[in-house]
Amino acid sequence: MSTQRITDDLVRLLELLPDGVQRQLASDESREALLEVVLDLGRVPEARYPGRAVSLGDHPMTRDDLDGVVARLGRFGADNRAGIERTLHRISAIRNRQGVVVGLTCRVGRAVFGTVAMVRDLLDDGQSLLLMGRPGVGKTTALREIARVLADDLQRRVVVIDTSNEIAGDGDVPHPAIGRARRMQVARPEQQHQVMIEAVENHMPEVIVIDEIGTELEAQAARTIAERGVMLVATAHGNALANLIKNPTLSDLVGGIQSVTLGDDEARRRRTQKTVLERAAEPTFPVAVEMHSRHSWAVHPDVALTVDQLLRGQTPLVQQRQLQDDGSVQLIEPRQPLQPKRPRTAPMTSTRPGLAVVPMPSPVASREEDGASASDADASASPTASPLQVLCCGITPQLVEQVVRRHGWPARLVQDLAQADVVLSVRQGLGREPSLRRQARELKVPILVIKADTFAQVERALDRLLTRRQDGTPVAPSAAPGALDDALAALEECRLAVEQVVIPQGRPVELLPRSKRVRQMQEDLIRRYHLRSDEFGAEEACRLRVFPP
Repeated sequence: MSTQRITDDLVRLLELLPDGVQRQLASDESREALLEVVLDLGRVPEARYPGRAVSLGDHPMTRDDLDGVVARLGRFGADNRAGIERTLHRISAIRNRQGVVVGLTCRVGRAVFGTVAMVRDLLDDGQSLLLMGRPGVGKTTALREIARVLADDLQRRVVVIDTSNEIAGDGDVPHPAIGRARRMQVARPEQQHQVMIEAVENHMPEVIVIDEIGTELEAQAARTIAERGVMLVATAHGNALANLIKNPTLSDLVGGIQSVTLGDDEARRRRTQKTVLERAAEPTFPVAVEMHSRHSWAVHPDVALTVDQLLRGQTPLVQQRQLQDDGSVQLIEPRQPLQPKRPRTAPMTSTRPGLAVVPMPSPVASREEDGASASDADASASPTASPLQVLCCGITPQLVEQVVRRHGWPARLVQDLAQADVVLSVRQGLGREPSLRRQARELKVPILVIKADTFAQVERALDRLLTRRQDGTPVAPSAAPGALDDALAALEECRLAVEQVVIPQGRPVELLPRSKRVRQMQEDLIRRYHLRSDEFGAEEACRLRVFPP
């Protein structure tokens, strides 16, 4: 039995309709799953349901019928929308060139309690969340439920920006469906971005909820709010993240797109043309959800990574979530690239009740785009009942502990390299700890290098480590891919130093310590720029310093 509970106050909407239409909708069967009633002048009224439409009687709508509904309803706003006080129903008008109403769309508003289970775990992180989907898929319903959970269950200060009174209903008193969240109404739709900023400046919210971000000004206001440390939960029209990237008005929500001209060496290294598209900035919304239907959602836990993959022509890894009949949520986890395409021997289980995780094969993508370096393929351990012991280098230990607690994974932190099964590090961390790299090589402890010290990157890395450990993939801590990855990272560091600091600013730059072979590669690259470099330091700490012309 489903745990969802639905309230709609449908009687109050039907009371506004002509008598003939009310008689056609008198039975419970005709009201079940009703989406909207369409009243057009000179046409037979129509009731719309998911996937079908039903004519209501044989008599077309007359001018008197429409005028009677408008009179009972009251005044329309500047956006040609009206509502019924303390309900979620919405009535939208179609006017002729003289401004006279010639059609009405009576949309049924329902408060559905229980849909938030699909993304309940994402609300704990405090990251901004963007909901996408076609009209009618339930974005506003989910937004309303999320606002209530954040305000009531998580005790956050929530302000709802309600442009058309669609989230919290018509009237001055908000609908109970948003719980303790406060509601700010917007006088005119074009003023929504101003009210968004006003909410932050005047009311000290921790969370702002917005429906239908649709203009460039609203996208800019959303970025301004996010940069002030306020969590955003918003909706945008678009079936998928790929559609949003192509939308010049809203692309800033996911980081924006810019055209970049690469140098000859970089274009050859990437094996691409010289002019490429890249993400311009960090996304306003780090997490995005594509709502395919009311019971099937796709989650992008790392929007920046997804956008980068799409711009490089790769298929991103997406987590599918399905709401079951009993109210539980089934997670279909994408497999990481370069892993055996067979089910795990035991499904992962979240610490949250009713959340089951099922593995799913995923398309092969570049290892670097997965957020981890090529040395990921080497970072695994033999299957054993004991927990995976992880030594952190340049990574916040609390992030690892948070990931382990959330998923209930068999892993723990250690401080001694001799006890570690794997070293988890960022690139800069290894550069600052050359002795750790040497000792790990001597003890044959694999090193897993990830791009950044973030929750999403650590989560992905641990998932890969545990999966390979469970599958019994052998460890090869000294394999060539790791060395190749280190060399590429060193050349990229050198190129950026030369092109962004040494040449334009005329300042010398000291690079990270590298092996003799890698330093020689860096020297060759520096000579191509007609610059001079010298070595400093001894043995493991030996590094290059690049001088301006």
